[in-house]
Amino acid sequence: QVQLVESGGGSVQAGGSLRLSCAASGRTFSEAVMGWFRQAPGKERQFVAAINRNDGSIIYGDSVKGRFTISSDNAKNTFYLQMNSLNSEDTALYYCASVIGVWAWIPQGRDDYRYWGQGTQVTVSS
Repeated sequence: QVQLVESGGGSVQAGGSLRLSCAASGRTFSEAVMGWFRQAPGKERQFVAAINRNDGSIIYGDSVKGRFTISSDNAKNTFYLQMNSLNSEDTALYYCASVIGVWAWIPQGRDDYRYWGQGTQVTVSS
């Protein structure tokens, strides 16, 4: 059974940093896309970033470009989201997600991802 478990959320002041982790288990993820989404209260779930393990390509949502970095430790089956220069608009519940298979591009739609973690809260105070 596939499991994704996030960790690393918390409260931080504006301008600060956090690193989220997502530990994946239950199958091999050597051919998969691993991504991060976030959802603020009353808003739609938003694509943040994703990495394609098939070719190492990475893509970011426009609102986090230049501030967030996604990375993957394949040996540990864990991937990360380094978040810098946080602001109040980054406050949300952050989810990791994955979809298995060989992808020629990186999907950004919520419905494209099959497996989801339970979410970890990030709160940024100004």
